[in-house]
Amino acid sequence: MHLVTLRDPSSSVAAQFVPDAGMIGTSLTDSGVELLGQRRGLDAYLQAGKTMGIPILYPWANRLGANTYTAENVTVELTPGENGVRPDPNGLPIHGVLAAYPGWRVVTESANELTAEVDFGARPELLASFPYPHLLAVNARLADRTLTVRTTVTATGDRAVPLCFGFHPYLCLPDVARSEWIIETPPLRHLSLDERGLPTGEAVSQGAGKEALGDKAFDDAYDQVDDGAVFAVSGGGRRLEVHFERGYSATQIFAPVGEDLVCFEPMTAPTDALSRGGFRSARPGEPAVAVFSIWV
Repeated sequence: MHLVTLRDPSSSVAAQFVPDAGMIGTSLTDSGVELLGQRRGLDAYLQAGKTMGIPILYPWANRLGANTYTAENVTVELTPGENGVRPDPNGLPIHGVLAAYPGWRVVTESANELTAEVDFGARPELLASFPYPHLLAVNARLADRTLTVRTTVTATGDRAVPLCFGFHPYLCLPDVARSEWIIETPPLRHLSLDERGLPTGEAVSQGAGKEALGDKAFDDAYDQVDDGAVFAVSGGGRRLEVHFERGYSATQIFAPVGEDLVCFEPMTAPTDALSRGGFRSARPGEPAVAVFSIWV
């Protein structure tokens, strides 16, 4: 398995990605101190899709409301357990079809930059669950204490490609009690969820916030995220920021009780948008780009 280590030429920050394990980011360190939640580790991701580090959730982030969806005038039937589809505890398809997917091809690799891609149009097992031929490219660049992840979706057929994907960066502050972590959020709209984690249609706007994580648990959905919005966790003299630079209008904040981690998930559309609508599309001849970054 090809592990790629990126090093910031101007600092002690380093990152690691594994292209042939779903292009997952497995490590982000500062002077050797790990800043990503390792959870069950890479083996569990490879064997069971159990997330850790910075996985891509593609072509839908979070869950769908059923095993069928209609988007861009195409109706798709999904079968859990086949063609990369994984069910959540309620049997709903969750986090897309690329968990630990080995079919990524490295395009460029240097000391501080990596680009890998997947040609959906050439992969029948992927088209079975997401029948929109396109090229998916992910570029990771490390510079100035910042890991920038740029995703480009280029339609390769005559059909537009729905954009409902996201990433799940598990951040942690080592040697600082979780209860002492301070989280900061920009102005957002909080989406009410039902018992299955699906939006109910109700929402409440909220201003920018700053609070101690304490013993709180989060698994909350939001939209109306502006380009350039900043989320942060700090404590013990360390601060990590996630910048939603471009194209990520929704997020899930995830901080489960019993785990020393917090996620500010960049999402191009809210949960179940692939079924409900409200997403953007990459149209033929118009590649779509989404960018987020983690500042250390």
